[in-house]
Amino acid sequence: MAIVQMKKVLIASHRSEVTQLLEDLQAAGLCQILNAEEAQIAKDWPELGGAIEQPRDIEELLGRLSKSIRFLEGFCEKSKGLASILSGRCVIDEQSYRKAISNKEILEIVSQCEQTESQIDKLRVDIENLEETLHKLQPWHNLEVPVEELGGLSRTFSLAGMIPTQHIAQAEQQTVELGGAIQRVGISNNQYACIIVGRKDELPELQKMLRSLDFEVFSFESMAGTAAQLSTQTKNKLDQAVKQLNQNFQKATELTESLLELKILHDHYSNLLSREQTKGTAPATEQTVILEGWVKRKDYPQLEKVVSEFGASSLSEIEAGEDEEIPVEIENNRAFRPFEVVTRLYGMPQHYNVDPTAFLAPFFALFFALCLTDAGYGLLLIALIAVFIKKMQGDKKLMWMLGFCGVFTIFAGALTGGWFGDAVQQFIPALSPFREKMMWFDPLENPMFFFKLSLSLGYIQILTGLFIAFFHNIRQKDYAAAAFDQLTWLVMLNLIVICIFVGGKAGRISGLMALFPAILILLFSHHQGSWGGRIGMGLYNLFSAVFYMGDVLSYLRLMALGMVTAGMAMATNIIAKIIPDILSTAIGIPYSIGVVVAIVILIGGHTFNMLFSALSAFVHTLRLQYAEFFPKFFEGDGKLFEPLSKQYRHIYIKGS
Repeated sequence: MAIVQMKKVLIASHRSEVTQLLEDLQAAGLCQILNAEEAQIAKDWPELGGAIEQPRDIEELLGRLSKSIRFLEGFCEKSKGLASILSGRCVIDEQSYRKAISNKEILEIVSQCEQTESQIDKLRVDIENLEETLHKLQPWHNLEVPVEELGGLSRTFSLAGMIPTQHIAQAEQQTVELGGAIQRVGISNNQYACIIVGRKDELPELQKMLRSLDFEVFSFESMAGTAAQLSTQTKNKLDQAVKQLNQNFQKATELTESLLELKILHDHYSNLLSREQTKGTAPATEQTVILEGWVKRKDYPQLEKVVSEFGASSLSEIEAGEDEEIPVEIENNRAFRPFEVVTRLYGMPQHYNVDPTAFLAPFFALFFALCLTDAGYGLLLIALIAVFIKKMQGDKKLMWMLGFCGVFTIFAGALTGGWFGDAVQQFIPALSPFREKMMWFDPLENPMFFFKLSLSLGYIQILTGLFIAFFHNIRQKDYAAAAFDQLTWLVMLNLIVICIFVGGKAGRISGLMALFPAILILLFSHHQGSWGGRIGMGLYNLFSAVFYMGDVLSYLRLMALGMVTAGMAMATNIIAKIIPDILSTAIGIPYSIGVVVAIVILIGGHTFNMLFSALSAFVHTLRLQYAEFFPKFFEGDGKLFEPLSKQYRHIYIKGS
């Protein structure tokens, strides 16, 4: 368990070989390279600022590849469902990779994808418009007059449109009063298709009246023929468009045969873009590119070997600049490594700080287990995690961490008697003696013990955080902080606990002794400023004892979640046990069918309870680490070490 030691390095390379050097550095994945804004050498010599060259052609090609991949994935059955999420990247060998990136014809596939997608989008819009036109023409089928002949007279007008059924009678009456007439043609969606005719001098009044009755004009502009003929023509166009759309769908499905090659090419150009951006933003002279960056101390010999293969390149170790932020990487042994997920999610420590992973790991697994307190759920969780680990690709740390938590849950469940709730007592009473032999306590029968256990574990974790900060300050030779920020609190808190829970003469003595560290906190917990300011801040810090009490009480969520999980499991068992009798006596359903229903309830109920409770356990255990434990010794504002390396989003090369 440690924060990895870093070295700052400077690589000077002639422009003739920097491209190949960057490719080798990327393949090795050893060195984080700084751009001109971050590099110290560019600050000391501003004339070395990077050219900030933008590889526009590669960025454009990557955009086209990404769009083509997204398009084709919609026509690939393998890309759908949970299996695609678990399977992740396509596994290929080096030969297939080389063959794909050297295939010049693959760019023609990109063009075909773009053309096909454009055609599909256009045809979908055309089909939508034709369907809308067909729907609008439907109520006009009885109109025998060609639509282009409507409104052709010099002294009269005609309007075609839709009138709501509730207004049709009023519209007919008022139209007649204004010297016009309405002819109903058809009806659709509670609207009448109508032709309104009248003298042109009455048109303004008629239009005003019709607007008040929600009249909607229907335009036959650019149409010719009867409504029935127009519907037939539109239907033929629609059929043709659907046929063309299906043809393009078929073509897209055929193009999916090249999907893997497109993904290979996308990842290849993504890595190329990363190298080009690194080269374009690095400090440089006319002939030399300067790569300043960081490498893990243990990887420095390997970096030397990579650079030594280039005759016009050199590597040297340099000193970090004053107040320069050093990137951070953490490494832990196999037992603690999965719990790095918690640390990384919070934020990396500073390079001078402490890696909290090994300290939080046992607490996290134990607290998660106490939130579930069911051995059956632990077994079910491990089974699900095993499937995920086997099927998924990429980083599996989270799955392994949950697997460890599942193992702890089995032990916690056995010690509290939880085997799918009270399933042993309800359905397999013969196993009750075996269950009772393993039990430590029953949370439902002895909740106060669970109450005290949760508070005790919380108190222990908070003290652990203070101890970590104390020893870290000693190691950093910050003795004042160790003495007045941690040691005084460790002594005072323990004396207060003895005073409260032991009582008697020992309790009174402990209470009096607690005054001494309290005075030290009052006078010296704030190390700067005037004595008035120090004492004022000391009073505030002393008041923080209340916050410690709140932190400890926060751990009662372990008891609450554990008992809720047990209660839900018991409720599931009770419902499943009584449902066959209820169905048999109340409804007359055969008892055997009731048993099947009970089994479904057991499987569904316990699965839901396990998943929901596991989610709650994870979230609340995470909160305890972040809100109660970490603030005692840890600040997660470090800068993550991000070496230049090859990243593969879509593929995995065997042996890489």
